[in-house]
Amino acid sequence: MGLQKPPGLTLRGEVWHIDKDIYGTRICESTGTGDLREAVAILSRRLEEVRASRFFGVRKTRTFREAATRYLEEHPHKRSLERDARSLTTLDPYIGALTLQQVHFGSLQTYIRDKLKAGKSPGTVNRDLAVVRRILNLCARLWRDEEDRPWLDTAPLIQMQRHPDKRTPYPLSMEEQRLLFSELAAHLARMALFKVNTGTREHEVCGLRWSWEVRVPELDTSVFIIPRDHVKNGLERFVVLNRIAQSVIEGCRGEHEEFVFTTKERDGSRHPQCRMNNSGWKAARRRAAVRYPRELGLPCPAGFRSIRVHDLKHTFGYRLRAAGVAFEDRQSLLGHKAAHITTHYSAADISTLISCAEKVCDLASRKSPALSIVRSAGRLQVAENAGGKGGTRTLDPGIMSAVL
Repeated sequence: MGLQKPPGLTLRGEVWHIDKDIYGTRICESTGTGDLREAVAILSRRLEEVRASRFFGVRKTRTFREAATRYLEEHPHKRSLERDARSLTTLDPYIGALTLQQVHFGSLQTYIRDKLKAGKSPGTVNRDLAVVRRILNLCARLWRDEEDRPWLDTAPLIQMQRHPDKRTPYPLSMEEQRLLFSELAAHLARMALFKVNTGTREHEVCGLRWSWEVRVPELDTSVFIIPRDHVKNGLERFVVLNRIAQSVIEGCRGEHEEFVFTTKERDGSRHPQCRMNNSGWKAARRRAAVRYPRELGLPCPAGFRSIRVHDLKHTFGYRLRAAGVAFEDRQSLLGHKAAHITTHYSAADISTLISCAEKVCDLASRKSPALSIVRSAGRLQVAENAGGKGGTRTLDPGIMSAVL
């Protein structure tokens, strides 16, 4: 006689599925096989696990893949869910089939070694490790089984990878800004000019929409309020415009009905500029680096040769600090997450923030306080000179990147 199909097994297509209640616990899952003998063995093992858990207090064995699936199902609205899903797909061949107790820093070493050998940066690896750490913490601290026991007794320590070559921010001097911007294509140059005068992030500039503009009639100006879905920290972003940023906006007005910053195609139509850090940006900085010694009379610094789009945001922050703008106002202008940040500003508040942003414009004038950045031995000195009086402050790059 052939093998008899036991109750609780159903053939769906070519795969056997389990659907069975035992001691009030329902088992409903795929066996992943079309072989009846294998399916019966899997059903028997699952029934034994439930019995052991009920009568002997044995915790059900769960794989990391099960935990990862639950994590994705429970966080459908997480802003970085797509990125987390890609990380888990990459990690699955390494730890997906392991039990939760088998997943720890040691069992992740093969994955870490393979990714670094393939040229992935420590930052990329760390983002994947952070997802693993988050899931293991949920298993140990939040998720519980039918007997009210946590899925995992203790979450193991997952160490992040160090960044031996992590690049420090490179704020531009006014002369460097003029040199770099003169090499940029017109559409990139105005985006860069807007960015260095507002402290906005690259994706905020590229996605800036006219519908986000709000008029402030009391001040005869306008501001932009970027919805939280388009902001990295998940909070609405309030963008005030100094006179340079305002002139850039007026230059773009009327070119496209939806997006502020666009590029002109050969057929005359205009389309949103999806990225600033593209081949055009990289080619422009190479050309600017060649001109640097001839026009500025100094060897071209390595930081300028690899200047990033995000360094424009750092530049705005440094200039605000050099102009004496208070810390809380700098946070507001840079869009950092803080308890006092709000989009419900009064006209007086907006006027104050605009005045702070206007100080960055004044730095470009020789008659106003000038900002010079002296770089030496891996440290930065911000020198402020006004009317012959000045001082120098030394700032450590690590501190600056944290503050700004």
